[in-house]
Amino acid sequence: MEFPEFILAHDADDPAALALGRSRYASEVEDFELALSTLEVRRKLRTKVPEWHAVPSLRYPLRLSGEQCSSTETAFYKAWVVLDEGAPSGTVASRPLPSAMGPSLLCARGWAQVPEGAPSSKRVADLTGGLGVDAWAFSKVASAVLYNEMNPALAAAARHNFKALGADNIIVANYIVGDTPVREILGTFEPDVLFLDPARRGEGGRKVFLLEDCSPDVSALLPELYDACAHILLKLSPMADITMLCTRLPGVRHVHVVEAEGECKELLLWLERGWEGGYDITVYAGGKTLTFTPDEEASAKAELVDGGFSGGLDMPGAGVLFEPGKALLKSGAFKLPCSRFGLRKLGFNTHLYASARVVPELAAFGKWFTLDRVLPFGGKYMKQFKGLRADVTSRGLPLTSDELRKRCGVLPGDGTVHIFGATTAHGSVLILSERITLAV
Repeated sequence: MEFPEFILAHDADDPAALALGRSRYASEVEDFELALSTLEVRRKLRTKVPEWHAVPSLRYPLRLSGEQCSSTETAFYKAWVVLDEGAPSGTVASRPLPSAMGPSLLCARGWAQVPEGAPSSKRVADLTGGLGVDAWAFSKVASAVLYNEMNPALAAAARHNFKALGADNIIVANYIVGDTPVREILGTFEPDVLFLDPARRGEGGRKVFLLEDCSPDVSALLPELYDACAHILLKLSPMADITMLCTRLPGVRHVHVVEAEGECKELLLWLERGWEGGYDITVYAGGKTLTFTPDEEASAKAELVDGGFSGGLDMPGAGVLFEPGKALLKSGAFKLPCSRFGLRKLGFNTHLYASARVVPELAAFGKWFTLDRVLPFGGKYMKQFKGLRADVTSRGLPLTSDELRKRCGVLPGDGTVHIFGATTAHGSVLILSERITLAV
């Protein structure tokens, strides 16, 4: 068979089973090993990058590249950052999707389509290409993209794949960043933005997040990067400490904390040569962005819930509960929900918030729950939940969520009913709640 025919014929098959039947299937296609790795990566891309999954002629020689690549949503978000020169816009805003990107998942997730127009004149150099999803997204908004990948097999596959995807404004290069000078990698290509996503795997495949443990080490390479380009976009581990990064890397102007599928997926830093004016932080989730500055968070006051115990915790005027999402928590915006949106914290170090009403502007950045019952924390109250189907979360207590679930004797939930164990300003409590479904 032709390669795409083999891929379509076996798309629903288990690659491991195909490998065991090597003697039977290997004669069906010219490069059986490439076909196996392609089928395995395609399983990951089915929902992660459906636009690529829809093209059976694409080739994926390395299985790990499918795990490490960006999703459509996170790749297009980076393309928007490049298009808008790293700058956030507004307090809570829907991000526009450049029409040059074409139809995508983001249109269905609240990203408005902007009027038709040609891509910008920007030129982007992706120095750590990988599978190429980010470079493909950049190509939708830039006049030209340089994709550089140190692995020859990945670079060759990317050259083939970009052609099959119609991304004819991407130049493919194959150099090792750090060994080869940046200006030599760029050649005659003059970028407006340099993009790097350093590899975050150490010896034995262990995950790392410190700058010096990643490859390439951006902190050591930064003078050379700035010499080649005034603007740099870095994708770093969501586990990395934002304050430490911004202290160690000169020129950080914008920080983006990106959430997708309920997880904090990426930490993006926009650097500008010579910039000394501090940075702001933008949280992205569900097609919306929320922007603040560290100074705003530092000067904010977190009002705590009122009341005390009277057969439970009395919280006058508090009818709903807000649980921040992963990206909002990662951003360090712990007091911002109080100062900007009028919520009240349950405790100084417990990041749960009470409110008289749902705040629609925060719908994308966390979950809202009814506040049905609030009980003192104790064994006799836990027994009231025995046999109930519910999700359980422990906040600020000396036990994990799983330990609290076992002590309460609850059964696995379906995302509707939720029990929170939390430390408040007036003591530890158990909160029975129900998820409020909101349109984002």
